[in-house]
Order: sequence, then C-alpha cells, then structure tokens
Amino acid sequence: MRIGVPKEIKPQENRAGLTPPAVHELVAHGHEVLVQSGTGLGIGCDDTQYASAGARILPDAAAVFDAAEMIVKVKEPQPAECRMLRRGQVLFTYLHLAPDPVQTHGLIESGCTAIAYETITDARGQLPLLAPMSEVAGRMAVQVGAVSLQKVNGGRGVLLGGVPGVTPGRVAILGGGVVGTHAAKMAVGLGAEVTILDRSLPRLRQLDDLFGGRVRLLFASAHEVEHAALAADLVIGAVLVPGAAAPKLLTRAQIARMQPGSVLVDVAIDQGGCFETSRATTHAEPTYVVDGVVHYCVANMPGGVARTSTWALNNATLPFTLALAGKGWRQACLDDPHLRAGLNVHDGRITYRAVAESLGMPWMPVAEALGLG
Repeated sequence: MRIGVPKEIKPQENRAGLTPPAVHELVAHGHEVLVQSGTGLGIGCDDTQYASAGARILPDAAAVFDAAEMIVKVKEPQPAECRMLRRGQVLFTYLHLAPDPVQTHGLIESGCTAIAYETITDARGQLPLLAPMSEVAGRMAVQVGAVSLQKVNGGRGVLLGGVPGVTPGRVAILGGGVVGTHAAKMAVGLGAEVTILDRSLPRLRQLDDLFGGRVRLLFASAHEVEHAALAADLVIGAVLVPGAAAPKLLTRAQIARMQPGSVLVDVAIDQGGCFETSRATTHAEPTYVVDGVVHYCVANMPGGVARTSTWALNNATLPFTLALAGKGWRQACLDDPHLRAGLNVHDGRITYRAVAESLGMPWMPVAEALGLG
C-alpha cells in the first residue's frame, strides 16, 4: 500500500504521523511510504533520515494526498486537507468529531474512510491510542498549571510545592483516568496537596492502592466538585466520554466564585471542554482570563513536547497501521473488533453513534459499512 504522511498544519503542531523507525518498519513489510518534505523537523528528523528509512520525499501536501491510498496524520484534518481527501482513501489520525461539525461535514463530503485513533479500543475496554497522549497531557497539565499560577502570568502567585513553613498549592483533578492519574503523579511529586474526584468507586479504590494515602479521593458528586474547585489553586479537567462531547462540570457562575488568580487546565478541550467558560487556545496564546480565573485550553497540548509525543504515539499506532496497510481497511476491521471501533466516517456517512448523537446527525452502523447487513 502507498502510505502518505503530510506535514501537520494545525497551528503550533510539531508532531509527525510517522517516525523514521516506523517508516522503516512499513517499508520492510513491502509498503511504500510518501513523506512531505519537512514533516519531521518539529521532532528533530530531517528529510534525509526519512529517506534513509526508505521513504520517498514529496514536495508538498497535494502530492502526498494525490498519490497515497492511506493518509497517516496526528491531528484532525484542517479544511484544506479535507478538500484533498477523496472517496476510497483511508484517513488514520485523531479526529475528535463530536464538537467539530465543520470537520465532520468535510469528511462526509470527501467520501473517505476515516478511522479515529481516539475510539479504537482494547480487550480491557481501554483506549490504547489515546492513552499515550493522555499520559503526556496529564503530566503537562501540572507543568503548565504551575507556570500559569505565577503572578507574572496572571495567576495567584502560588508555588505548588510550597516551602517549609508555607502551605503548598492545592490541586483538584476532575477525573481519575489516564490523564488524571498522570497529573496526580506529577502534582504529588511537586509536593502539592492533591484531590482526585471520580464517579467510579472501583477506580477510586484502585487509586487508593496506587497512591497509598498521598492524595485525597472523593466521589465526584456535583457538591464535591464545586467544593473542591472553590478551594483549589489549580483545577485540571480530565474527563472523557469516548467519541462524545465532554460533560460540563463547572458552570460560569461557579467559576466566578473561584479564588482570583486560580487556574483551570481543560484537557478535555479536544472534545468540547468540561468547563462552561472553556474555548480552544493554541500554544502561541495558551491562556485567557474569565472572571479572574486563568484558563489554559490548548487543544493539542502534546504538540508542545512533539518529539516525546510522536515516539509515544507511534509505539501505539504502528501495529494498527501495519494491519490497515497489510489487509486493507475493510478486512482489518473485520478481523479486529477493536480497530473496528475506530471507524467514524465511511463513504459519506457517520459510522460512530456517539459522534452522530453529539452532532444531531444520522449514522450508519459499522456492520452496514462493512457489508455485514
């Protein structure tokens, strides 16, 4: 199969769809890999390294989209990229369609087959292609939250770890999944006072075993979420409903009652955000202030540590890329129900129910897309 890797064009997105080692693996399996010139500069890899791995370097995105049977990316296709997609072509990338009707309509109009990293599952019901970026984003959330708390950046002027004789900063993490767990590890490591709120009692018990009493664990009732947010210096939104829009956990009225200079980091912003006042930002202008509260809502947080993120992502995506390239998308999805869960759009129709429901649009069951009746 001819696999195309265009350079990412979302603002401040420096990751790459494939690393040179991943290219080498695909070429060793008999596939042709077409890489746009300059694709790897953001991860410290030049065209020579891709060519040495066996890739053919093409001058621009149009040439890659035109020649490739499958496009492998990191972020959702931008409007210009959607216009280059075509019927019968496979797109394999993060999509996050639920809060994005413009992209959804673009994919529908293209007629392509779009498979989303973020809805592929595993035998434990987890999301293995979302997990590595969730790990990165969770760890970054504390890092960027700590910087945003500095007075020069509009924050309260609180050092999360405190110093002897001074109370440490208070961190409230809404959601105890992959993002929340990794955020808590970083916050605990800095010496902050950490609270995790989650609605799953089994998960809270797991976190209790993991942290051994070093964090407070609360059931995420509306009352406890509000109480924790009002008391915190840093609130991290770490909730996820696979494929669907994120639930709103804090209203604007509640946020207005938070401590002036406190910080919200909304890791769920890719799915629409979990705070009523959230709106997507970029690495160039990552924060804004509403009612005295600093909001950090960068929609591609892992792009800020592009090299680490790209290698971590490729470790997870490569087996699926090999399956799609080796078998074709239809047979690969027939053989693997977990890959099948990634099918979001096919032949002008939405094939993921949660996306369709979030957008108020009709959908086609995956079985129908696969010709199973």
